[in-house]
Amino acid sequence: MATYKPLHDWTNISPTDAVALQQQLRSQIRIEPLTATPQTIAGCDISFNKFEETVYAGIVVLNLETLETIEEVGVISSATFPYVPGLLSFREIPSLLEAWQKLKTEPDVVMFDGQGIAHPRRIGIASHGGLFLNRPTFGCAKSVLVGKYEEPAPERGSWSPMTHYKDVVGAALRTKNKVNPVYVSPGHLIDLETAINLTLRCDGGRRGYGYRIPEPTRRTHNLVNALRRGERKAD
Repeated sequence: MATYKPLHDWTNISPTDAVALQQQLRSQIRIEPLTATPQTIAGCDISFNKFEETVYAGIVVLNLETLETIEEVGVISSATFPYVPGLLSFREIPSLLEAWQKLKTEPDVVMFDGQGIAHPRRIGIASHGGLFLNRPTFGCAKSVLVGKYEEPAPERGSWSPMTHYKDVVGAALRTKNKVNPVYVSPGHLIDLETAINLTLRCDGGRRGYGYRIPEPTRRTHNLVNALRRGERKAD
């Protein structure tokens, strides 16, 4: 069973309390190069039905070299925190931690479908989750939360920095020729350059084909949607 550090409780937290907690936790986030070469990577994602509080959460672990799926876990639970922009980690992380505890494989690095420090208070879901998991985490999002950037060159692998109040908080990264970029930001115990490199390693487009979304979060997205549609049972 994979383990994590229970830094705080998730119940009876108001949005005001959540913001204060983010301000407190952000000082613990460390953006730094990896200390070891990763062999495995996990993707984390959740899915909701509109206007419902049921959470479909999933984690898929891949071999980083071959992109072979090693393990996948899906759980169904209920959100205890309302939808508030900038506070999505309080709505989503508890279910992902439930899935995490069911893993038999503890991945070396974790990719979230969301933001790391590219967040108004520099603590998106990948950063907040990284503090709990105590391992390298980063975000790979399909849209921008905060940050401005110049459009990267159209070729795969091109990227441009995303800045917010003069801080570099992430990168707009082209994972496939002439498609919209994804938005990569370090979460915890990783730096931006490594997060970019791992995203490109996890993308089927490294052989000139594949998808815009890297394989860890793409496969997890498919998993949680199958769970939501009843095509897959929870673990």
